[in-house]
Amino acid sequence: MQYATLREKIAAEKTARAEKYAGFAGLWDRARSAGRSAGEGARPAPMGIADGITGELIEIVEGGPCGFAWVTIRPGGSSFARWLAANGHARKAYGGGMQIWIGDYGQSMERKYAHACAMADTFRAAGIDASVGARMD
Repeated sequence: MQYATLREKIAAEKTARAEKYAGFAGLWDRARSAGRSAGEGARPAPMGIADGITGELIEIVEGGPCGFAWVTIRPGGSSFARWLAANGHARKAYGGGMQIWIGDYGQSMERKYAHACAMADTFRAAGIDASVGARMD
């Protein structure tokens, strides 16, 4: 494409970048919405906590096991990954990429994992390399 002036070229690039970032924001909103629906819809199996000596049941934790979940976007230098970091949605991941930490649902690992899986599915459907990780606390 030919531009009459450098100013027109810069304006066109600025418009294209704004459109790309608006697309990223829309993708983020769709992924967060899918994640919230999945996390809130998850029904974790309650976890019983017993006394280590007597074996007596002390407490029932309705949210299931305690833990963490996250989504990793790769490569970390992609424009989407950089947009996530610049907007406070992700941070550098150990081992590469950008990591989106799921902090909702108290300590329920199962709800966090369901949220992360739904987000990753949304990102993958848009052609973004996304993986899910989780661990018990």
